[in-house]
Amino acid sequence: LSIRLVPEKDNIAVIITDTGGGIEKEDLPNIFERFYKVDKSHSVSSKRFGLGLAIVKWIISSHNGSINVESELGKGSIFTVSLPILK
Repeated sequence: LSIRLVPEKDNIAVIITDTGGGIEKEDLPNIFERFYKVDKSHSVSSKRFGLGLAIVKWIISSHNGSINVESELGKGSIFTVSLPILK
């Protein structure tokens, strides 16, 4: 896991990179939706609600920011959070 801060013109980018299992391409458009589970092996009663990334996106959006993800199965993911710099 690595975390980098990259200053941009009016924003600061927080880039989080991991070398985990990655996310399948067909799941990428949905991972920020409430109750979406990438790991289909978990049953409904598994106490995993699929809210984590939805909450992250909501918090970032409420601060006028954005979040994007790039991922390759078997190689990991790169999450980029862009937040405005307060002036």
